[in-house]
Order: sequence, then structure tokens, then C-alpha cells
Amino acid sequence: MPLHFVDAGATSARVGGTVVLTGAEAHHAATVRRVRVGEEVTVGDGAGVWLTGSVSEVAPREVVIAVTGRNEDPAPRPRLVLVQALAKGDRDEMAAQAATELGVDEIVPWQSARSVVRWEGSKAEKGRARWESIVREAAKQAHRPWIPVVAAPARTVEVAARAGDALMIVLEPAASDRLTALAAPLRDADEVLLVVGPEGGIAPDEIERLTAAGARLARLGGEVLRTSTAGPAALAVVAALLGRW
Repeated sequence: MPLHFVDAGATSARVGGTVVLTGAEAHHAATVRRVRVGEEVTVGDGAGVWLTGSVSEVAPREVVIAVTGRNEDPAPRPRLVLVQALAKGDRDEMAAQAATELGVDEIVPWQSARSVVRWEGSKAEKGRARWESIVREAAKQAHRPWIPVVAAPARTVEVAARAGDALMIVLEPAASDRLTALAAPLRDADEVLLVVGPEGGIAPDEIERLTAAGARLARLGGEVLRTSTAGPAALAVVAALLGRW
């Protein structure tokens, strides 16, 4: 499988032209991955443009790729959004990484009531930047033409406000409906939000606020999954229901 890199210059590149990797991408290509002249690679801009090409020049700070193919992938519909509660350790980061590999289009860091981790002040900026880095690398590894957006940290009131314009599904082990029972509304939606709580679960008043805003509750089988697992598992189910897999 060709190696994949991301460069904003891919937006304007055409077959017969070149893309020049510089900065961190050039260093990664030349020093870490050790690409060689003649090697086939792919280059994307993270927003749908997908190029194939052959490496023509390699230097520590510059890698030149001759473009042999170009494809523009439209943004997928429905748009899949993971609202991931902040969690202790690296469980929320694990969820963000796996969700990216599984096709999520946006990840919203959720400051839920029971989240032990608190993103406040400069910590919120650093946390979001960390997630953006994780998502970018996961998208490259998965050869995704679209890099998911990492939204600004949101509180419950801000999450609830998005239920009016999308199909919001709160993953709740005690829900009466299985996620698979929502196949029809999933296919009709333009945007689907999957809401995952922290290790301690979603607080009752938060569930009440979300459902009052229009969210639906659904469970994933009879097991209680960790916060790092629930979102990716739900995305896999949704991908199958939508016929993407």
C-alpha cells in the first residue's frame, strides 16, 4: 500500500504537475518513512482531494512528487459526528483515534457533568490541539481523503442545541431500543450525532436535557462498553446500516 501524506498544495495540483512536501511532512517522508525516488505515494489535502504520484526528488526538507492521478471525493452523507465525553487516562484519545479510522467526520470533546478531566483555560486549547494531531495522523494511516474536524470543547447545553438540526443518538446501556432499530432514520438524516458519556455514565439530568431537545436513546447490545470503545463500536454499526461496509 502506498504511503500517504497530507499537503495543502494538493488542492491545486493536476496530473502531470508536481506536489512539493515541505516542513514536517517532508521530514516524515524523507527521514522517518525513508521514501525513495520512484516510490509510489498518495497525497491528500484533507478535504477530499486525493492524488497519486511517484517520488521524483528526496531531500530532508523537501520531497517532490510527480502527480500521475487525481481524484476528488465528495463529503460523505450523512455526516457522522462523535460527541465524546472527556475521560481520564487516554481513553477519550483512544476513542478519537479509532473513530477517525472508522469514518467519523467530526469529533466534539464533551465536558460532561461526570467527566473527571476538566478542560479549562489554556488546557482546553492544548487538549483540542492534541486531539487534532491524533486525528490527523489516524486519517493519514487510514488513507482517508477527508480529515475529521475536531470541534471546540462543548458543554451539555451546547451539545443539546445541535439536536434540532440532526439525528442525535445518545448511547445509553439502559435504553429500550437497540442502535440497529434506528436504521430508517439513519438513512434519512443529513447528520448523525453519536453521544458517548464518560466512564461514570451520563448524568440523569443530562439525559433529560438531551432527550428534551430531540435526542433518541439507544443501546449497543447487552454489554456495557468503555467510553473508549462505545463510540467506535457505534460507528461500525452505523457504517454497516448505511451500506458503507
